[in-house]
Amino acid sequence: MEIFKEFTFDAAHHLPHVPEGHKCKQVHGHTYHLTLFFTGEPDPHLGWIIDFAEIKQCVRPILEQLDHKNLNEVAGLENPTCEHITIWLWQKIKPILPSLSKIQLRETPTSGAIYCGPSK
Repeated sequence: MEIFKEFTFDAAHHLPHVPEGHKCKQVHGHTYHLTLFFTGEPDPHLGWIIDFAEIKQCVRPILEQLDHKNLNEVAGLENPTCEHITIWLWQKIKPILPSLSKIQLRETPTSGAIYCGPSK
């Protein structure tokens, strides 16, 4: 079974490696929509894979590092494309919530990235 928990955060960034004249070269912001997916079997006694409150408690401090920040100034996000932000989040969240199976990060309603961890 797969469950999910959604979060949002607001942040600014610019993409330093895009060509001159590209609109993303300038500082701009997004309201990011993050969906975390967890896979497992429901605990026979509790009835859930993981407590949604536990997910929120674990993820909140990580998102506070990004919310209302310039992502280019966050360690490890010097080139904060949606893809790099998704990998950064995975590296922070997976060790503390090992049943994490997938991350979806949308930077606009129609654009985003999905990451399921490193290729084996």
